[in-house]
Amino acid sequence: MEQWIDVQTLIWLFPIIFILHDFEEIIMVEKWMKKNSDVIYERLPRRMANRVINQFSMTTAQFSVSVLVIFLFVSSSTFMAIQYVNHGSLGNIYFFTIIIIIFLLHVFTHIGQSILFRSLTPGVITSVFIVFPYCIVMLNSLFKSQVIN
Repeated sequence: MEQWIDVQTLIWLFPIIFILHDFEEIIMVEKWMKKNSDVIYERLPRRMANRVINQFSMTTAQFSVSVLVIFLFVSSSTFMAIQYVNHGSLGNIYFFTIIIIIFLLHVFTHIGQSILFRSLTPGVITSVFIVFPYCIVMLNSLFKSQVIN
């Protein structure tokens, strides 16, 4: 059966998928944290709640800088994966594959947060409807095209 989209196109989609997901987080995180800090203290042990509040109590601009740093890793892994697919030894598919797997696992943290807090959390919508399907299709394509085994 022929693939409906080639591996190179899927690889190039990764930074776009990442940005779509992180735009949702960037837009929602500051407001969500202010609105739900009491719920965090209700549902988590105090020490863990303090840690979550301290880690995510940042402005949208500060959060955006964190996303930018991660985006640099995403972009470099994408470039190395394309180099590997096109030229073999000039690139590295393993770094890309690891980041895709981490991105896939990240989906489950969003789902878990939404279940724990019984609300839509920043990033859960794109995680379920965009990131999860993309990661499954991407990994499946890498295996089917024998880029990884």
